[in-house]
This record gives sequence, structure tokens and C-alpha cells, in this order.
Amino acid sequence: MQKPLILTAAAAFAMASPALAETPVLTVLTYDSFTSDWGPGPVVEAAFEETCACDLQFVGAGDGAALLARLQLEGPRTDADIVLGLDTNLTAAARDTGLFAPHGVTADLALPIAWDDTEFLPFDWGYFAFVGNAGADAPTSLRALADSDIKIVIQDPRSSTPGLGLLMWVQAAYGEDAPALWADLADNIVTVTPGWSEAYGLFLEGEADAVLSYTTSPAYHLIAEEDDSKVAWAFDEGHYLQVEVAGKVAATDTPELADTFMAFMASEPFQSVIATTNWMYPAVTPAAGLPAGFETLITPQKALLLSPEDALSIRPTALEAWRSALSQ
Repeated sequence: MQKPLILTAAAAFAMASPALAETPVLTVLTYDSFTSDWGPGPVVEAAFEETCACDLQFVGAGDGAALLARLQLEGPRTDADIVLGLDTNLTAAARDTGLFAPHGVTADLALPIAWDDTEFLPFDWGYFAFVGNAGADAPTSLRALADSDIKIVIQDPRSSTPGLGLLMWVQAAYGEDAPALWADLADNIVTVTPGWSEAYGLFLEGEADAVLSYTTSPAYHLIAEEDDSKVAWAFDEGHYLQVEVAGKVAATDTPELADTFMAFMASEPFQSVIATTNWMYPAVTPAAGLPAGFETLITPQKALLLSPEDALSIRPTALEAWRSALSQ
């Protein structure tokens, strides 16, 4: 009579053991280039897993603006614990979803603006710019670009944070004259891509004279390829600032692990890889400072930035001006 009892206990232990030994999973929803082999994702994953006794899983969802669209679609059903890759043009809309909780992180941020957002924590920042080939005649403003025959590739503002950044750049610089600027810029645009990677690839393949990117993009070519043939164009109107952020999903199944990752974002192991993997300025300056080569980058004389609330309110009008100009 004892044998069935022993078997039953053994079976129960075997069933319980996997559950007891199961490794907690932290799911971070982000943009595709962050998770790429050359992006920060693989390095960040390895560094965090060394300390967390967990499985950090990055899930790519297209470009940055596509993250918000996915969240709005999934709502509370989202499997994400952390969303990494929104920016200040999207945080007001992201906040309106009610999906995010305070991050609770205190960090010595090295941003060009003051930061007091309790739900979204910056992990890097940079300025949008058009990147072209050194030696070519470079326009000195968005207006000069629109009046030229220069061919450019840009990103779709509905799916891409750089594309949305250009929308806000034009709006911040030209206000009520933005539709006229878009109308004149339309014939310069070779194509509009869903995300940054596709657009930059077309530029590198010679399909356009310049691409919408960042003032920091030439650092990649200089440091990783020892190639100084790419330059960012300095524009008189100023350059639009992007601050990229992450937020903790309030309904996460692993709140303590999510909090640990948010704090890790502001730490040396995370921030020290941003400059040479995401090719942006780190939100917290690493102990060793910025890599050699970053001192060669242009520094905008004027920084443009709309508040998250203003960016949200003017987005429909700005998007309609963009769509109308490109459909002519």
C-alpha cells in the first residue's frame, strides 16, 4: 500500500520542481535597431543577466513610434514589463494610456534640459540632423534645403521617432509657415521609409544625397569604420532635441525585477555602451566620458523642443500638412 503513495509524492515533487526553479522573465518592448547585433541590446542583456538571475528578453516592434501604436492596441493585455524607446514627442500620449507606473529612479542626468518626469526615465539623447557626404555643398537651413535640388530620404512620422521628430522640427522652426516649407521640401524627398534603419541604408547605398538622422551619426563612421566621409549639416534654425525614455508597465507580473532594470538603465554598465552602440549621447555621463571622436561632432547653436503636451496637441495638424504636401 506504500508504493502508490511514494510514487504520488515523487510525481508531485517532479511537477513542483520546474515551477520552483523557473527563471523569471523580464520582457522589454523596444525598437528594432536597439535589439540588433550591433545595437545596445545584446550587451545590455548580458550585463543585466549577470546580476539579476533572470531572463531578459528584448522584443522588437519596428521603429520608436510603432511602440506607442502597439501599446495603444494591446492596452492592459500587453506582455511588456518595460517599454524602452519612446521620446518626449510621444510621452504625453503614452501617459494617457494609463499603462505606466512611476519609475522611482534618482539619477544624475546629463541632459541639456531639466527633467522631472516621474513615469519616463531617459536613457539617451541627441539632436536630429540631415547627414550627407563630406565635401558636398551643404544647405545651412531647412529652407535652403527645400530650395535646393538635394535628394533626401526621411522616415514616416506615424511609425518612426526620427520621422516624427522632423515633423516637430519643422513645426517648431516655422510655425504657421510649416505647410509651405513642406510643400517646397516635397520634391526633395526620394522616399519615406517606415524606420530609421531602412532610410540610412538607402543613403549609404547612394540612393539619396542625405538622410534624416542625428548629429551623432558621423561618430559611428569615424569610430567604427575609421571613415570621416559622413557629416551632419548644421542648420541656422536650430536642431530638434530628442530624449529617448523607458517606462515601467504598471501591470507587470515582475514589478521588483522591472524596478531593478529601470535603476540599471542609469548605471555605468548600461550608460557606458550607449555612445558606441546606439550612437547617441548617454543620459548619464560614463566615468570615462564620451569616446574620442565625439568632440568632432557639430553642436547646434539653438536647441528646439516642444513640450510633450504641445507635441501631442499639434501632431494631427502637423501630420496633415506633411501628408498633404507629399500627396501632391
